[in-house]
Amino acid sequence: MAFSYIQRGRGFLAQILASLLLVSITLPSSATAHEVMPAIADMARAGDELTFDIQMNAESFIAGIDLAAVTDTDAAPEVATYEELHAMDPAALEARFRAFWPTMAENIALTADGAALAPVLVGLTVPPAPDSEVPRTSVLRFTAALPPGATAVQVGWAAPYGALVLRQNGVESPYDGYLQPGDVSPPIALGGGDQATAFEAFVDYIPVGFDHIVPKGLDHILFVLGLFFLSTSLAPLLWQVSAFTLAHTFTLAAGALGYVNIPGEIVEPIIAASIVYVAVENILSNGLSPWRPAVVFAFGLLHGLGFASVLGEFGVPANQFIPALLGFNVGVELGQLAVIAVAFLLVGYWFGKKPWYRRAIAVPASAVIAMVGGYWFVERVFL
Repeated sequence: MAFSYIQRGRGFLAQILASLLLVSITLPSSATAHEVMPAIADMARAGDELTFDIQMNAESFIAGIDLAAVTDTDAAPEVATYEELHAMDPAALEARFRAFWPTMAENIALTADGAALAPVLVGLTVPPAPDSEVPRTSVLRFTAALPPGATAVQVGWAAPYGALVLRQNGVESPYDGYLQPGDVSPPIALGGGDQATAFEAFVDYIPVGFDHIVPKGLDHILFVLGLFFLSTSLAPLLWQVSAFTLAHTFTLAAGALGYVNIPGEIVEPIIAASIVYVAVENILSNGLSPWRPAVVFAFGLLHGLGFASVLGEFGVPANQFIPALLGFNVGVELGQLAVIAVAFLLVGYWFGKKPWYRRAIAVPASAVIAMVGGYWFVERVFL
């Protein structure tokens, strides 16, 4: 009977590890792939007209990718169309976008005091095609005529267009919000005054940080799992997570404030190397070594810079920078705790006290993590 349970446990774990390996290798790494990022919309009023300047990855919109369903355009069914568009010169891509614009305009939710507004395309500014592995950010400009006496507007677009950072310009106490896919903004006073409170900014950025870990932060997930598989005892995990949290909190703040700026070409390979290190040490050691928390702290500094680069992509409200930064960090921590909780419920709770746990579960799982981390390191350095 005991042997039967062991075999079932091993079979169950084998399925988990096979799925993890398949997903990890087939999903592109964050350093080289076309990661889905929110569009950034700057809204300003000029007389009886609203102007929107939206920084966005136009290729993903034209290709029809559901940006709410994927974390990377390379994982979308429309990837071939996306790559074709990505290789186009600016004039050709702008022409394709103009043909696409009527479809997009129908999916932009824009109202003033409840009355629908009609978006009018001004143009799309397209930079030259970058390296094939680097997303291209174009700037869409459109306008909308305001009805006489309009006092407030609401903005949103269809869920497949992904998340939207909406920033009001040219007024006192402007609105600045992060809209999840498919959300519509609250009424925004055209004269200003809708600036979020510190608490609102804090709460709004918690899901942003969580989303960067689950589901978008596969490399960070594997690093945390590497910490988890070292030992089933609580103390080693607490030492490591505390060191990692302290370190990445420090560099997240420093990087977001602009005090530290290390290129992603350096940070991302080292993040991959950190995954390999913790996984290999799990295989070679039986418990927490004296130097492990210090090494985890050092790697945490680099992971924090990776988190900061995400905030740099779409910005943090300048008037509520600290609360938003704290909210993002709390979201990251909740994401990490969610990963550990799921790993414990799936593996640790059932098998953690078994005498064969390390040989049959921790070592094979760490080996898979090391292979994936090694694959990413090679990809990020040489490919």
